[in-house]
Formats: sequence, structure tokens, C-alpha cells
Amino acid sequence: MDNALKILILACIGGIIGYITNVVAIKLIFRPIEPIRIPIINKEIIGLIPKRKAEIATNIGEVIQNEFLSLDEILENLITEEDKENVIEYIKTKIKLIVNEKIGFAPGPLKSIIQGYVSDAIEAEIRQSIDDLSEEIIIKANKRINIQQMVETKINELDLYELEEIILRIAKQELKHIEILGFVLGFVIGIVQGLIIIFM
Repeated sequence: MDNALKILILACIGGIIGYITNVVAIKLIFRPIEPIRIPIINKEIIGLIPKRKAEIATNIGEVIQNEFLSLDEILENLITEEDKENVIEYIKTKIKLIVNEKIGFAPGPLKSIIQGYVSDAIEAEIRQSIDDLSEEIIIKANKRINIQQMVETKINELDLYELEEIILRIAKQELKHIEILGFVLGFVIGIVQGLIIIFM
């Protein structure tokens, strides 16, 4: 048999082995979902993600809480300065209507003075009340809301088949590249083996 043909055959065999190895390795990340016991060696085989689902959920929850979703930042932006101004303006408008209604008999200038005084006094109180309320909401929310726990619970509640589908859908392109890389590496190794066999 021609040496070049031998090298090509070995390269193809190596490529196929490399490709199949990576395909199987990717499958073993998720499968088997339920533990399979091997009687002879008395060992259980289970996929990486099913085996470490709880640990993965904890780590993802921790990373999301610490790196991406700070509860303090979320709560601080819950009531913005614009929201405060809108509330204050709404209340001041209502106060003007009430003053007009209750002291409609008063002369215009006196009415304006009363409205201005009441509006200024109320505005200061409302602004402080909103700030106090915001702080109180943040304190209570920090005690009650645990982003890490919420994320962890959601992941743990996911069906493993559903989780596998989500991960494969997200990383489909990357996993395909890994499979192709397995073929390329296997092909190169096959060429090297062929050269060694011929020249040794």
C-alpha cells in the first residue's frame, strides 16, 4: 500500500476517533441523568451536571448576586429623583386645588401667599418622607430578598432534560466547534502516527 494512502487512512481514523470522543464527552456532561450502577466494579455513573446540579445552582446564584445583580443598586434605582419630583408635583397640585376650594373667598394675593407657604412646607416634609420610606424599603427588602437563593431555587427546580436543552441551545455553536476540533486534532495525530510507522 502506498505510504501516502496509509497516512491518509490513519489520519481519517484518528479524525473520526477524535470527533466521536468529543461528541461522547459532551453527551457525558448531561447523561446519564439518572445514576447507572455498574455491578462488576460497583460504581455509579451519572452525568456531570446531574451530579453537581445543586453545587452549580449555588455557584451561579452567588456569581449573579455578587457580580451582576446587586440588590442595593436595584433598590436604590427603584425610586429615582424623577419619581420623587413627580410625586411632589402631584401633591403640590392637589394642595393648590384644596387651598382654592377651602379659601376661595380670600383675595388672590393672600391665596397665593398661603399656597406658596403650604407648598414649600409640605414639599420639604414629603421629600424627607420619601427618602425615609426609600431607606425603610431598602432595609426591609435586604432582609427579605435573597437573589442568590432565588436563582438557586429556580435552577434546582428546572427539569434536567429542560436544563440540558437550554444549555445546548445557548452553547450549540461552541459545542459544535469542540466536536470539529476533536476531528482536526485526531486527524493531525493520525498523520503523526502514520509518519512514525513509516519512518521507524
